[in-house]
Amino acid sequence: MPVLVEACVDSVADAVTAERLGAGRIELCANLQEGGTTPSLGMVRATVAKAGIPIFPIIRPRGGDFCYSADEIEVMLRDIEAAKAAGVHGIVGGALHPNGTIDEDGTEALLEAAAPLPFTFHRAFDLTRDLDEALDACLALGVTRILTSGGASTALEGVDALGRLRTRAGARLGIIAGGTVRGDTASQVVERAGVLEVHTGPRRAATGAMRARHGSARIGTRNDDGRGWQELDADALAAVVQALARSHA
Repeated sequence: MPVLVEACVDSVADAVTAERLGAGRIELCANLQEGGTTPSLGMVRATVAKAGIPIFPIIRPRGGDFCYSADEIEVMLRDIEAAKAAGVHGIVGGALHPNGTIDEDGTEALLEAAAPLPFTFHRAFDLTRDLDEALDACLALGVTRILTSGGASTALEGVDALGRLRTRAGARLGIIAGGTVRGDTASQVVERAGVLEVHTGPRRAATGAMRARHGSARIGTRNDDGRGWQELDADALAAVVQALARSHA
């Protein structure tokens, strides 16, 4: 059975590239160095307009932990409303309590705001105190999918837990295997965990076109010369898509 590859990107160009290479869905983020935060409304609208595959923006007001104040939940609800109006196809989000359990009230509010769109609980799931307990909470809430590495550093390291979670969820909820899924590990993760979706967002350094500059001025706190950034590693994404196409045609 074909396996869906979800690509994590932070630009319109990368979303279009991911689609061309065979990705079946986009998780759209800003600030990937922080694990992803809510993309701007302009970014959401432009990506929906340019890409022909489903766009799921992450709704996360900041980096750091996933324990949110009432004001932060309100921001997230407004961001979901704006994203839905922009034509997105699903929402990625979630909230936790300080004790490492799912914040059921906060997450339920996000789910209700996202409805009727599908809702993916993001990798905050991997920070919960008990993955089975967290899965049961997500099932009770009506979460559509969970993005997880099985609580490990990588999906391959957590593959046994991924398989257990998939079995526990059955047909009620989808498990997306994420966490350094690459061309040389994707098939192993899928086969051993029995999942039908993987998440990947390989990055590489990019350099801008600007050559002339005045003096030694720096913008922000970075140590480089301010011309570089990170973009989707198209070759690495293609390797994942091709590996899964060969083994799960």
